[in-house]
Amino acid sequence: MQMINKEFGGSIHRKDVREDGQFVISIDNKATVFKGLDKDQKVLLTHGDSIEKVADGFKVIATTGNITAAIANDKFGIYGVQFHPEVDLTENGTAMIRNFLFGVAGVSGTFTMQNREHQCVQYIRETVGDNKVLMMLSGGVDSTVCAALLHKALKQDQVIALHIDNGFMRKNESEQVAASLQKIGLKPKVLTAKHTFYTASTSISLDQTDPNSRVWFTKMLSSAIDPEEKRRIIGDTFVKIAGEVISELNLNPEEVFLGQGTLRPDLIESASSFASSKADAIKTHHNDTELVRKLRSQGRVVEPLCEFHKDEVRSLGRDLGLPLELVQRHPFPGPGLAIRILCAEEPFMEKDFSETSVLVKVITEYSSAILKNHALLNRIENATTEEEREILSQISSKQHLVSTLLPIKTVGVQGDSRTYSYVVGVSCDDEPDWDDLATLAKIIPRICHNINRVVYIFGDQVTQPVLDITPTFLTQGVLSILRQADHVATQVLLSTSYYNTISQMPIILIPIHFNRDVAARQSSCQRSIVIRTIITSDFMTGIPAIPNKHLPIELVKRMVSEISAVPNISRVLYDLTPKPPGTTEWE
Repeated sequence: MQMINKEFGGSIHRKDVREDGQFVISIDNKATVFKGLDKDQKVLLTHGDSIEKVADGFKVIATTGNITAAIANDKFGIYGVQFHPEVDLTENGTAMIRNFLFGVAGVSGTFTMQNREHQCVQYIRETVGDNKVLMMLSGGVDSTVCAALLHKALKQDQVIALHIDNGFMRKNESEQVAASLQKIGLKPKVLTAKHTFYTASTSISLDQTDPNSRVWFTKMLSSAIDPEEKRRIIGDTFVKIAGEVISELNLNPEEVFLGQGTLRPDLIESASSFASSKADAIKTHHNDTELVRKLRSQGRVVEPLCEFHKDEVRSLGRDLGLPLELVQRHPFPGPGLAIRILCAEEPFMEKDFSETSVLVKVITEYSSAILKNHALLNRIENATTEEEREILSQISSKQHLVSTLLPIKTVGVQGDSRTYSYVVGVSCDDEPDWDDLATLAKIIPRICHNINRVVYIFGDQVTQPVLDITPTFLTQGVLSILRQADHVATQVLLSTSYYNTISQMPIILIPIHFNRDVAARQSSCQRSIVIRTIITSDFMTGIPAIPNKHLPIELVKRMVSEISAVPNISRVLYDLTPKPPGTTEWE
């Protein structure tokens, strides 16, 4: 929309107010793209720049307050929207796109999933020819559907199925994956490579656009801290092991393709040139590292699903006759538990830590801050509406909430860019109002752009500030704690009928030891666990499962109780952050 407006003579201006998250916009439902919709629409907005002067010949057809959310030129059939109609958080986005396609562009709806399946099969046959494909299977829906397509398109002896246990799998994961794949006729070779991954490192180009760029060498994975570094080491190690397997089978590398269940969102989030090389890299997916990109540029990778989204892959999987438990299985990232452990050797406390701690306290205690006329109130007023400030006043008057800024950082996406920012925890002595907490999780990151995640801390109020961390790396001891916490939480969920209510439930280990006696200099030695639930169909955006709304609070408390029984865990937290500003995974 901004580009259209600028090209036709309008102007764009960066405003003090950002709009990141789900907002209600007011639309002109006489406009063709909004035909048949109510005046108020919930949409996903992620921008800091806004239209200042509307281009000649265009009219405003949607707003949020005094900010333009959509423009139209009916004469030329040109429409622009500031929000994302393609994602779940724009509740009627599909209807808007349908209105544009059929009401403006005049297309016909003859392209079906069966057409796409046929295209995938043709693509595989034309790409692979008489060569072989080494298909690395994680057991997730993406790689399983990709393998099913390969088997449909090629001769049986052309497909080599491989499952690699990288040491970061969940409890009994590799055994379960092999068994479930064998049930559908896939007989993967299972390779245990734990030590290879723990001791792995890789080289990364300083300038990935320059093939002659200098490179730097990473630490070993077992001592790596940066999430991007961990992801790249793991992705490149998968490729190196694939090469070793090809050699062991006495195959010519030039006659073997690497098969991957890469999806469109993987390429978008990795800022791949196959999606949008101009975009900011949110996170490097293990199937889009430097080594993979090199193979791809040589035409040695076959990725039939690279234009698909998760919901489309599941639909295709059902059409291919795959069992429901495989099609609906919760996604598990290729790097596994390695990116569900926040590694750190020192607390993350930049010069804004103290002021941010105070600002979050003003937000959670807004009603009393107004009475004191706190100096930071203007920060809240500049980033919120009058209605939102009234909601903050009501929430803070209802019960006493304690905010705790945590000295760790997690990956998020704000304004379509990657952020690596603080987490804020909220605690209280009584049972919280979960809807109020969900509201705070939306408002706090909009006011504090250096926060991308809000969590609830189970247990009593956190009385001591958290100014230190427990040094944490990818060691066997740390992995065993998370593996057990993940197992007990997942078993609780599986024992109920709510498994399919949520789309994914990462269990995260963070290096935080709460309620230490700082005055007594008690050292930080324990860690905490975060339950991260997400509800989505497109996996580009999503909302957390709110207790007492999407999940029974009794179920959540059972998870908390089971996790708390795992040794060396300080507290259990619950992530209430939508996506955006928080990503599904914490790294």
